[in-house]
Amino acid sequence: MTVTQLKNSPSHWTERVDLAAAFRWTARLNLHEGVANHFSLSVNEDGTQFLMNPNQVHFSRIRASDLLLLDANDPATLDAPNAPDPTAWGLHGALHRRCPHARCAMHVHSIHATVLACLADSSLPPIDQNTAMFYERTVVDENFGGLAFEEEGERCAKLFTNPKTKVMIMGNHGVMVIGSSVADTFNSLYYFERAAETYIRALQTGQKLRVLSHEIAAKTADELDDYPGQAESHLRELKLILDEEGSNYAS
Repeated sequence: MTVTQLKNSPSHWTERVDLAAAFRWTARLNLHEGVANHFSLSVNEDGTQFLMNPNQVHFSRIRASDLLLLDANDPATLDAPNAPDPTAWGLHGALHRRCPHARCAMHVHSIHATVLACLADSSLPPIDQNTAMFYERTVVDENFGGLAFEEEGERCAKLFTNPKTKVMIMGNHGVMVIGSSVADTFNSLYYFERAAETYIRALQTGQKLRVLSHEIAAKTADELDDYPGQAESHLRELKLILDEEGSNYAS
């Protein structure tokens, strides 16, 4: 199947609607940056065919029918009409080629996650329940190499080889969150930004932090991983709010 055929396909409607809702809510929470950020979602078994936002369209306007359907193994993707953003292709194409467990990927320059990425030590200590959610589930990229064209995307994808890793804190850049579905990934994105905000604000007090022990942090992270249905309920409620408001995200 060619890139053009993929993009014109009417399939994967449920996935399109979920992803469009995530774009809309990310804009509402001001976690995006202009038209510069990007999300993707795998739709085939090996993860190499994926939905992604069109180039230079604001998250608050994206509809399910707008989403591009791309093939990570098609080298001619950037030459096609309505090609994706080159940096989006570089990051997400490499990720979906190299990491089939990363079914969904969300890259943003949200304020507090990006502040964390700018610190000399960009690790996130477990100081509350939200920060503990990501205990031993993050990786810090300390080798920012400029805009994420294909070579940079390949380098970044190699940091997600551990299936336990949910978040890449992209030093001097932003954050990349992966998950098993739109609901799972958006839930992690939401809570990671909340966790980063808590940590940054705690640092601003100048007082000593109350850091959880390894045992309690690991136990809390495992319990949150297994918490039933929260991510799915979170996304369902956001879609219901959009529906009640008359949003056209699902068109």
